[in-house]
Amino acid sequence: MGDFKKDQFILGISCYYHDASAALLKDGIIVAAAEEERFTRKKHDTSFPTKAIEYCLKSQNITINDINHIGFYEKPLLKFERVLSQHLQNFPFSFKTFISSIPSWINEKLRVMKPIRKKLKYKGDVLFVEHHLAHAASTFLVSPFKKAAILTIDGVGEWTTTAWGIGDENDINLMKEINFPHSIGLLYSTITAYLGFSVNNSEYKVMGLSPYGEMDKTKNPYYNRLKRVIDVKEDGSYRFNMSYFVYHYKDRMPSQRLCNLLGGPIRKPELEITKRHKDIAAALQLITEEITTKILNHIHKVTNCENIVISGGVALNSVYNGKILKNTPFKKIWIQPNSSDGGTSMGVASYIYNSILENNRVSILDNAYLGPEYSTEEIKNFLDKNKIKYSEFKDKDELVKTTANLIYENNVIGWFQGRMEWGPRALGSRSILSNPCNLEMQNILNTKVKHREQFRPFAPVVCEDDALKYFECDQPIPEPTDYMLMVYPIKKQWQKKIPAVTHVDGSGRLQTIRESQNPLYYNLIKEFGKLSKVPILINTSFNIRGEPIVCTPYDGYKCMMGTGIDCLIMGNFLIWRKDNPQDIWDSEKYATD
Repeated sequence: MGDFKKDQFILGISCYYHDASAALLKDGIIVAAAEEERFTRKKHDTSFPTKAIEYCLKSQNITINDINHIGFYEKPLLKFERVLSQHLQNFPFSFKTFISSIPSWINEKLRVMKPIRKKLKYKGDVLFVEHHLAHAASTFLVSPFKKAAILTIDGVGEWTTTAWGIGDENDINLMKEINFPHSIGLLYSTITAYLGFSVNNSEYKVMGLSPYGEMDKTKNPYYNRLKRVIDVKEDGSYRFNMSYFVYHYKDRMPSQRLCNLLGGPIRKPELEITKRHKDIAAALQLITEEITTKILNHIHKVTNCENIVISGGVALNSVYNGKILKNTPFKKIWIQPNSSDGGTSMGVASYIYNSILENNRVSILDNAYLGPEYSTEEIKNFLDKNKIKYSEFKDKDELVKTTANLIYENNVIGWFQGRMEWGPRALGSRSILSNPCNLEMQNILNTKVKHREQFRPFAPVVCEDDALKYFECDQPIPEPTDYMLMVYPIKKQWQKKIPAVTHVDGSGRLQTIRESQNPLYYNLIKEFGKLSKVPILINTSFNIRGEPIVCTPYDGYKCMMGTGIDCLIMGNFLIWRKDNPQDIWDSEKYATD
């Protein structure tokens, strides 16, 4: 048993690639976690997470001197070894990319200790944990399982792109790995780029596009074409024919040979999405599911575990997640709400506490509300300072009933309550809420608020005790559904009654909510159900295209005033867009604190 003292704090950090974040453990319990982007307002911010760290420390009223250990989510020297190796192997074709990447390595990526020592003024222990081990820890050590099989699957860490193994109490044993350049995550990103979307940002758009394509692999011509580039074994191990790829030595992803295979050039973002593009997205999704299912079946065969935990960017593929228990022998599944690189700060902190220091596991992540919150006094102060017109609810019951009625009357609501969510999904703290029964609501949200592609679906949120009435969920309903990580079919008799959240294939990426997690949100859904006879809401993230989810009262107000959101329910206050001047873009005028 490792040393244990009261108020032992461990800080986890991830940064420099995408989704920089920080997470804080107090005596093994996760007390705070947030991505840097929420504070800097720079989507997928990669920089050292100074502001996220400041938030974590402030949340516990401590300073950096109270931190016992800091953990970093990967081993920079090992990663640099891989980068050098790939460029040397592909010289001279890799020369331009190598030269352009060297400054960031010299100035930042190899010098992680510098900002930790200089910016944070930290003098204690700093521990480095391999990337996929941090992923594994981020999902197993905070899961409800004492023993589980583990799968981590993403673009690439140091060398590893896919790894699997077993977790038992405090121990994690990764038994098998697949190494760069062979990567399901990078295949998904390559096709994302080919279809005209941004890499490390828009893979979920391709997932959302896939149901519009041909999902029968015997009828989809691109399925067999894409299969040519991958050699897949029965145990799920795979290798790519790298002559179809250039990501291992260039700063772009699709090769000319891959473009020829898929029948045309890379789609320009402004051009129409054709049936061919939809079929390619469908083929990619089919192949991803096929390979991952083989891996999972093999893991079960070797480990004989009934429980599976998954992490890495591919674990955000909610379309596939909803099929795992049906298509594999596993009985229970758990996925961390922040499964991509942002979540590894939590993983490295948990690994230090539980696996290195050998402390017993004391924390199960049973909700995602780990970010900043703002008191009634702080919100009122912001509104009054900026002479914003508002009304105040006299109690929570009035707030719930008024909001439910506003949504029932087809108003689009900005919902700003409690602690901000951890991870890429809005889960009822920083959400935009609206009426799923209105056929026009999807178009209203896409054009007036979200300013995004029309094919993209909106998610339904339902109370956990009502979910089986409306959705064909696994039973018992898996906890990852609480984090909007599972897509399930909507029962046919309800699809026409909630058209705004029914995807083209009759499915929905639902969020379930339990009263113990967020009673205000839970009660709002129930109250809306009394009015509509369908206790379901549209829940989408409180942001506009290209921006992070809102964090502060200022962010929430600015987002409302710059969109078609009708009103904002922020804490105990109701703010109507129409009642306030439309000059929010003159940001110097507004006090942000």
